[in-house]
Amino acid sequence: MKKVQTGSLCGGVPRRSFLLSALFPGQGVRLLRAAQDTTFSTDVKVVNVLATVRDKQGKIVANLNKDDFTLEEDERAQTIRYFSRLTNLPLTLGLLVDTSMSQRRVLGAERSASYTFLDQVLREDKDMAFVIHFDREVELLRDLTSSRKDLQAALGQLEMPPSDRGGGYPQGSRGRRGGGTMLYDAVLLASDELMKKQKGRKAVIVLSDGVDTGSKVSLARAIEAAQRADTLVYAILFADEQAYGRGGVGGGPGMGRHGRYGGGPYGGGGRRYPQSRPDGKKILEQMAKETGGAFFEVSRKQPIEQIYDRIQEELRNQYSLGYTPERPDAGAGFRKIRLTVKTKGLIVQARDGYYAGR
Repeated sequence: MKKVQTGSLCGGVPRRSFLLSALFPGQGVRLLRAAQDTTFSTDVKVVNVLATVRDKQGKIVANLNKDDFTLEEDERAQTIRYFSRLTNLPLTLGLLVDTSMSQRRVLGAERSASYTFLDQVLREDKDMAFVIHFDREVELLRDLTSSRKDLQAALGQLEMPPSDRGGGYPQGSRGRRGGGTMLYDAVLLASDELMKKQKGRKAVIVLSDGVDTGSKVSLARAIEAAQRADTLVYAILFADEQAYGRGGVGGGPGMGRHGRYGGGPYGGGGRRYPQSRPDGKKILEQMAKETGGAFFEVSRKQPIEQIYDRIQEELRNQYSLGYTPERPDAGAGFRKIRLTVKTKGLIVQARDGYYAGR
């Protein structure tokens, strides 16, 4: 498959391309997407909140009613006008897989478990999914589809960058070695260019060690994009400690993919990696918490298959609550949401706010 410059998405199906000048002014970043157009529509008067409720033992609580919840926006009580238990609403799901050097030993397990999960959770008559991988570049392997066969084919394309596999660079390329993991860019592009135009329930699953070393955008901007797109982030920390030696998650640099652009401040081109890397676990936890998703860490006690089972259970047992803000004229900006239940001992998992206006 032909690759494009870092910071772009591309895929193996016919694409139309356009310049993301609003997102990355002056960077010349191009996004290659499927030829099919979708229609964007939204109701700015109603705020929708998806929620999962568990007891202290971690078991799903699925028998609550509207009167069991209380909701506040910016510390002002809100009236819940719409309420439903979501078991049959269409689902749009995105799978974002880290294929950087640090994931080389766990990629096979990620691929196998991801296919099983998609096979079990997707209903071909209602749900759709897409697959993105990211390392020194962000690439759309399969655009939105309900075909399990197409998704399986996309997962089969998950692989390390050519230089990481020791394959070198194509003859005549102007590539150079250097690490990169464009996690934040992947979340932003998935949210802005795929999820924002979809209706109904939306969630992305991120498989990564959480260490970003090349994105053009910040963690805060990536989270904001997911919040604006009403998209939950389920973050799965799948780290190979041996990939970083004694340093643990966030160790030494990995080799990069061929390309003329070397990524962000710690990408290729001879730039040095910082001695202290970001805490990947805290980053993934923050992504999940602020978007209303959940964080999981793969371990011997909690293998990835078990984590996927838990995510599937959540997606099948969500509550949808809608309200009209008491102060719709408060202006643009971030509004903080606090959703609780009246029964003690129950834990509510929901996003902590939304952006009003542009």
